[in-house]
Amino acid sequence: MRDRLIFSGQLVFTLGVAAFLVVPAILSISAGVTVNYFRGISSGVTLQWVVQVWDLYADTIFLSFVIAFATLAVTLVVGVPAAYALHTSGGRLSRIVEEIITLPIAVPGLAIALGLLFTYQGFGSFRRSWLFILSGHVIFTMPFMVRSVMAVFATVDVKTLDEGAASLGASPARRFLDVIVPNAVPGILAGALMVVTLSLGEFNLTWMLHTPLTKTLPIGLADSYASMRLEVASAYTLIFFVMIIPLLVAMQMFADRGHGK
Repeated sequence: MRDRLIFSGQLVFTLGVAAFLVVPAILSISAGVTVNYFRGISSGVTLQWVVQVWDLYADTIFLSFVIAFATLAVTLVVGVPAAYALHTSGGRLSRIVEEIITLPIAVPGLAIALGLLFTYQGFGSFRRSWLFILSGHVIFTMPFMVRSVMAVFATVDVKTLDEGAASLGASPARRFLDVIVPNAVPGILAGALMVVTLSLGEFNLTWMLHTPLTKTLPIGLADSYASMRLEVASAYTLIFFVMIIPLLVAMQMFADRGHGK
């Protein structure tokens, strides 16, 4: 009896938390497919607001995915070798470098953006391009890739594997690609999920770095809520969920499959 009461209480609490998180999103999405939000569903269901949002903000959606996957590519190319170097070298210097790489997690996004603005304000073409936002996203998400890969390296005897491959005549590049990277796949997949998720949803840093021609999904969403009628903003939220959730579910499934190998 006691166990049943505990289970019932846990179930009610879990359902309550889920409702607290999900219901506002459902209400926001439903507003995007109603003719008039203030009259509710009784006013009719329509996709005109979704079409209007797509016409106005399709470029922000495309740019967000370009930046997110470009951020992922850079963090993979830089972060995985960096994690390997930090793990194998050890010592005080490696610890200092590791803390420097992790620092953007503790620093507010606005502070990072201000630093980039002060540093590159004289590079006009770079400042106006989406590459400027990409640089901010790379700085912000790099710690998550490095930390995820290092966590996997901590559970694997990387040094012995590397030495074994070297004794068989493998070059450093071959050892890294054929031995080190395959053993780091679970960490790489977990880091990739974090990087893409953070990049797609990042607002504070992006808001400081963007220009009228380099708006991303969160910036467009904020603009639509500030300047459009509520139905249009809610339709933008609907598109955001439709674009993001399948991607995140697919990446999570891929990551779980990688962990299961």
